[in-house]
Amino acid sequence: MNNLSTVIINGMSFALPLFIMAIGGIYSERSGVTNLALEGLQGFGAFTGALAAYVIGMHLEADSMVPTYFAMLFAILGGMLFSLLHAVLCNYFKADMVISGVVINILAMAMTAFLTKTINKNIFGAASDKFVLGVMRRFDIPLISRIPVLGAFFTNLYPFEIIIAILAFAAWYLLYKTPFGLHLRAAGDNPAAVDAAGINVIRIRYLAVMMSGALSGLAGICFAYSISAKFSSDIYVGYGYLAIAALIFGGWKIIPTLGACLIFGFARSAGYQIVQQLGLPSSYSDLVMVLPYVLTLVLLVFLAHNSQAPRALGEAYDKSKR
Repeated sequence: MNNLSTVIINGMSFALPLFIMAIGGIYSERSGVTNLALEGLQGFGAFTGALAAYVIGMHLEADSMVPTYFAMLFAILGGMLFSLLHAVLCNYFKADMVISGVVINILAMAMTAFLTKTINKNIFGAASDKFVLGVMRRFDIPLISRIPVLGAFFTNLYPFEIIIAILAFAAWYLLYKTPFGLHLRAAGDNPAAVDAAGINVIRIRYLAVMMSGALSGLAGICFAYSISAKFSSDIYVGYGYLAIAALIFGGWKIIPTLGACLIFGFARSAGYQIVQQLGLPSSYSDLVMVLPYVLTLVLLVFLAHNSQAPRALGEAYDKSKR
């Protein structure tokens, strides 16, 4: 396998979870709810998914894929349920959406760290701050994977990459090709008009935030499997904010956001590959971690001014003031 193929394979395994989390952010923010809580939602979702996989895996053979799929399911449910906290604070209590998001991120990190240690100690009898998940099996797509360069996109795939691709298409279709998607986008631009048409703006916003939680939770468990084969509260630090940057650069649109996520993913993967090829000390691998964030700053300078946010983004809707 050549270096370019390795960059593509590893870049895709990072970019796709980032992309599905960014889609969750798009849903929330296109409905009008600013969502800086993606970081915490992916963390709590990953925690619930990893715990489910760990418990189920104790009763199955080591090479079984059943815990993996249960992990993704429970991560989706965990992220969705935890996102209700942000939805209630922003829609019912009319709290500041930015502050709510930041507080939820801090709360999620503290809770997952505490619960992981406590559960390991009191239930599993292990003094550990992580849940070991094991290595997820990869696969190639026959014939297509043999095509030079292009085949790398279909080689050494994690199962979650196919799942994310399917969900991303479904999310695109729902947002742009259905009445619900039209109502959701309108709720972020002109919620008073949506309300006047007899559509419940608050309900749409609740659903949008819950969808962001579900997709962020899925992203979190995918990162846990692909990056370290374990869950701990520090594996996802920064990825939620990177997803937010991607959706801003993508102008709150799904397809351009995919492009931003691919740039971040390939930059990260190429950096690691350069470190390995030059034979640099392992400490330089840690330095490579900042490449996507450096790109974020560069793109912020040149592209952010072209991004058009939903007009009612960050504004709590009060029907009595319509």
